[in-house]
Amino acid sequence: MCARQNYQGEPVRIMQSKRAGSLCGRKALVIGLTGGVATGKTTVARMFKALGAKVLSADEIVHELVQPGSNVWRAVVDEFGDRILGEDGRIDRRKLAEIVFGDRQRRLRLEAITHPPVLELLAAEAKRFRDTGRGVLILEIPLLFETASARLVDKVLVVTAEQETQIRRLEKRYSLTREEAKLRIRSQLPMSEKIRHADWVVSTEGALRSTREQVERVWTTIQKSLAQGK
Repeated sequence: MCARQNYQGEPVRIMQSKRAGSLCGRKALVIGLTGGVATGKTTVARMFKALGAKVLSADEIVHELVQPGSNVWRAVVDEFGDRILGEDGRIDRRKLAEIVFGDRQRRLRLEAITHPPVLELLAAEAKRFRDTGRGVLILEIPLLFETASARLVDKVLVVTAEQETQIRRLEKRYSLTREEAKLRIRSQLPMSEKIRHADWVVSTEGALRSTREQVERVWTTIQKSLAQGK
């Protein structure tokens, strides 16, 4: 089963897709990797890549789409003004974040601009992988459930950390205040809801070695399932 977000912000179930839970003809598996902000999603994705998975990041795609002069860049600048630009004409992500995380309507407007082209590219790549690939494709999508993009994947892996850990990481990474960090965390679906829809959960609370061991256990399970067609 997948999850999506209705207009009140409550997670709801949708019908299971033909792909969800399957192993796609016993050749290829598409996994959605998600979690809360600053839970260590990218670190976990890199670990899977080192083990042999192909990884695509929604955030990296956004970065490419908002290069100066692009259609998406122009739409974002038209919406938020030149004040979000740095001297080089690139969108200053910190300036933009200060606007959207303090105003839910502005955040939703930004998401309406950036999410559709990103999800279109991810959907196309998932289809291409299922049609021609073998092994594991991981789509790293922070808002997997919030954007209803769980329907693009066969399995879901959620990366977790305690809220205090998230706050500490955000304070250190972006020099945010505690309240600013909380605003970013609250802008996403609660961790408990994401975990409820997960096939696997990896915690980054402990040492890096502990996280790697969890990833390796999941990877072993995936490889056995693909080999046995289960």
